[in-house]
Formats: sequence, C-alpha cells, structure tokens
Amino acid sequence: MAESKRDYYEVLGLGKDADDAAIKKAYRVLAKKYHPDMNPGDAEAEKKFKEASEAYAVLSDPEKRRQYDQFGHAAFEGGAGGAGGFGGFDFNGADFSDIFGDIFGDLFGGSRRGGRGGNGPMKGASIRKSIRITFEEAIFGCEKELEVVLKDPCSVCGGTGAKPGTSPETCSKCGGKGQVVYTSQSFFGTVQNVQTCPSCGGSGKVIKDKCPSCSGSGYTSSKKRIKVSIPAGIDNGQSVRIREKGEPGANGGPRGDLLVEVNVSRHPIFQRQDMHIFSTVPISFAQATLGGDVKIPTVDGDVVYTVKAGTKTDTKVRLKGKGVPSLRNAQVRGDHYVTLVIQTPDKLSAEAKEALREFDRLSGNSLNQKAGEENGKPGKGKKRGFMEKVKEAFDE
Repeated sequence: MAESKRDYYEVLGLGKDADDAAIKKAYRVLAKKYHPDMNPGDAEAEKKFKEASEAYAVLSDPEKRRQYDQFGHAAFEGGAGGAGGFGGFDFNGADFSDIFGDIFGDLFGGSRRGGRGGNGPMKGASIRKSIRITFEEAIFGCEKELEVVLKDPCSVCGGTGAKPGTSPETCSKCGGKGQVVYTSQSFFGTVQNVQTCPSCGGSGKVIKDKCPSCSGSGYTSSKKRIKVSIPAGIDNGQSVRIREKGEPGANGGPRGDLLVEVNVSRHPIFQRQDMHIFSTVPISFAQATLGGDVKIPTVDGDVVYTVKAGTKTDTKVRLKGKGVPSLRNAQVRGDHYVTLVIQTPDKLSAEAKEALREFDRLSGNSLNQKAGEENGKPGKGKKRGFMEKVKEAFDE
C-alpha cells in the first residue's frame, strides 16, 4: 500500500532540492551497504535495498520525479500493470548499470562498464632507482651515470612477439576488444560487469607461435648507462624524473619514466635544514675576549669573520647567501648560520698555566683576592688590585 511507504527523499536521506549527483551518490552508498550479495540471508537488509532502489528509480528520472513531487506515491499506484517491479512498481527505464558497475568494480576488482577498452594505448610502468651523492654535490648539482636494465622491441620479431613468418591472431574470447563482459542476475534483471580479457591480457591479440628470441613478449632486455643530471639544491629523499626511460608502453603507448631517488651522505661539519646550513665553529677565550678574525668553513670555502670583543659562547652569526640554492632558481640561496663556541684548552704548558693565573689575578677573578676583599683586606699575594694600579697610573 502507498500509505505504508516512506517518503523517497527520506529513504535516501536527502532534501527535496537534491540534484542528480546527490541522488546517485546517496543511492550508491545504500546499495553498497544493503546489497543482498553482501548480506546473504538478511531479510531486513534486502528490504532496505529494495526500498532504496525504488526511491532511486523514481528520483533519478526527471519525469517520474516531477510526478512524485506533485502527487506523491499515488502517482504510481496501479501504473504499468505491475510490470515486474517491487510491489507492482515499474522499473523500466531506470538505469542501474553504472551504479552496479561502480559497486561491483569496487568490491570485486572488476572494470567499470563504459571504461576505455583494455586494448587501448597504455603508458609503460615507471622504473625506480636510487643513487648516492655527497653533501656538496647536492648543494651545487652534478652529473651521474646510472646502470639500468631496459626493455627494447625484439629485433627478431619486430616487437610483435610472434615467430618470424607468423602474426598475432585476433583473440577468440574477446573478439579483439581486449575486454569480456560477465553477467550476473539481480532483482532488476541482468547486470553486466566488464573486465580485462584473461586470454589476451587486454591486447586483443593472441600469439600461437611465439618468437624464440623474446619468448613472445616482444621485448628483449639489456643493460644501459643513463646520465642523470642532479639539480643544485636537491635534498635527501627527493627524486629526479627522466622521461620515457622506463618500461615500454602497451598497444602503442609511450614508455614509462625513470625515477631516481637521491640519497645525500652526511657531512662531518655541516647540517642542512631546507635551504639553510648550520655549523659550529670553536674560538679561543682570547678571541672571544679581545675580538679578532676567525676562519669559518662554508660550502664555498673559508670565510673570514671578525669576532666582536666580549663575544659570549653560543653566539650565533649569519652568513647571508652561503646556504643551499633553490631548486627553482639556483641564483637564490639560503643562509649559513654559525654558532661560535668558546673552546677551553685541556692541555697547557707550565708557562701558559702561569700566564693564565696572572691573567686571572690581574682581572680580579682570583679566589684569594675575592676572599680578602670580602674581609675588607687586600687579597692574599696581592697588595693592590688591578683597578687600583690603573687608577694609580692615571693619578701619576
């Protein structure tokens, strides 16, 4: 009875303003969820599948949808003389083939109906290789040679795969189309599912007498050396694509590509982050205190940098334009950031140790001196402080 039926829009979970794409999408989700093949023996799932299919048959047809929007379920009561539908509903004209082609293609790996023929031109598969370069080669770019096994058309059969004097024949299973159509029964009749022909592999041709040189494949393999141009600024893990140096295409399609993954070796001094380089440079206590020139290694060679007097350890300096070139524009480079670390010597001569003690005494850092000053007396072993001597020199 019409009164017992749910609103078709409610069944699909849509509003009355839903467009054709939304209706198809909603039905596809429900059909995939409740299809009897996916829910064997589940009467409730079968009921929901029929309900959703009936709703889709109406709402996907512009004329039937117009009638339904105007008269509701009453528009179809007694119509079509009970022509084989659910509850007497007529499904003639409802197109479910693309829906079920999508569903069965997703679930069972079949090809979708209406797709291009399996014997059409297809690009060959890509080949992946890796190569190792140094840190400097990654910064400035380089040329490398790579040995790759490549397939070429067989010189004996000309790439046909057939024994000389014979030719490939049209596949009898698919009639040269490269695809076969499998049918299955559903509530709506026959559902067609298109798949690649298993006999010819989609080529539409079969070879009865195979070429002895290539065993019917049509190709022979050989090692080749290919030059690889590594661009300046490439980073670890990135790849260089060399067009049409991969596997041969099928049915006249182009060759695939050669993808070369670049592995960059670590550097003992430099570290990289994006377009910037980082390093640490040791300086002496005297250089940090008095200032002066220090040599800083960079990828471009040593750079002389003037350290300011009173520089503290872990001071960071920036060498602009001494970093990594941009892959898009080699003229644009990042920066080199250097951390200056004051180096403490661990081996000193007796003379150096005495000089350091004298420096410590003169700079007012002696523990004995500080202890004496805390007691209101000159430090032990020192009658006058360093600043006192300076003051005395000015007074004179």
